[in-house]
Amino acid sequence: MIEISNALARRLFLQSQGLADPPGRSLGRKGLLDLVHGLGFVQVDSVQTVERAHHQILFSRNQTYRREDLSHLLETERSLFEHWTHDASVIPSAFFPYWKHRFRRREPVMIERWTKWQGEGFLSATEEVLARIRENGPLLSREMKETPQKSTGWWDWHPSKTALEFLWHTGKLAIAGREGFQKVYDLSERVIPAEHHEAEVSEADFIDWACESALSRLGFATHGEIAAFYDLVSPEEAKAWVEKNRGRLEEVAIGTVDGKMRPSLAPAGFSARLADCPEPPARVRVLSPFDPMIRDRNRCERLFGFRYRIEIFVPEAKREYGYYVFPLLEGDRLIGRIDMKAERKGGTLDVKRLWLEPGVKPSAGRLERLDSELHRLARFTGVESVRYLEGWRG
Repeated sequence: MIEISNALARRLFLQSQGLADPPGRSLGRKGLLDLVHGLGFVQVDSVQTVERAHHQILFSRNQTYRREDLSHLLETERSLFEHWTHDASVIPSAFFPYWKHRFRRREPVMIERWTKWQGEGFLSATEEVLARIRENGPLLSREMKETPQKSTGWWDWHPSKTALEFLWHTGKLAIAGREGFQKVYDLSERVIPAEHHEAEVSEADFIDWACESALSRLGFATHGEIAAFYDLVSPEEAKAWVEKNRGRLEEVAIGTVDGKMRPSLAPAGFSARLADCPEPPARVRVLSPFDPMIRDRNRCERLFGFRYRIEIFVPEAKREYGYYVFPLLEGDRLIGRIDMKAERKGGTLDVKRLWLEPGVKPSAGRLERLDSELHRLARFTGVESVRYLEGWRG
């Protein structure tokens, strides 16, 4: 078994997450597609306190990233599509044949749950919505005519909205584009390129791909982490895959921040990468709260000693930090977090509060690197300047 120090494990993980490459290298559309393919998926989220999650995830890895390139790949070239991993995400269209297994597995469960939720007429409503789109083309949920009813909460969708989401989750509809941030739905066969939409893979090949693809993007993992990466297979299926393929996987012990060694598995040829693992860029980078590097909170704590939770739904009086606080990455360390907001009317990125991790000093050089990154982020977000509010240093 190969023992990997904590410092090397952090660098290997950052490399697998696209955070070890120079962030200023030219990207372009092909480079952007390669980046998303290398990550496996990029989570989509509507919160725009500073920038929407998918844009910030990509910008933090390459600061030549352009939003219009992502739109082109999604809506014109169709080499990316939107669907579900553990949450709504942008995914390479080449992965669509594997997602068909997700649709088949989830549909019976969704029919049972959503029929209980919406009533016995739910499935006939989905057929009516599907027929309308087939005949009349793509539509937004707001274009469906509904009988007005009082909303009682976040999940109190009207029947047609529910039908659209059900048809999307089960693969019959796809997202053809967005207006603002609202989804435009169309038939999957009119959105997903034919070579991906029509392709089929066996159940065994699906499980093999889902596990091997996840492991290569994590760099090293347990069977539970493999299963959780895409949320396509069960932990039991991932464990069986590991046992079946143990002869071609490498057993490693990963050093954690507390000095313990955690048994894990790595792809074949992993040991050959160890001598050629690059140091990540030294600059400070602001990560999205939905960044894939920190998505697995327990893994993040083990590798980086950084405990992070999103506090959007925590009552203000009970928040430890703030509504939407951004982790800060410097080199191979998570050095702190920052609370800020883009005030688009005033043209400023307002910095409300900075928290550095224990042992991380607010040196002049570090604060200068942070300021440089905030100005880069401000330009990307479309505001003119960075404004530090009174008491931002704590």
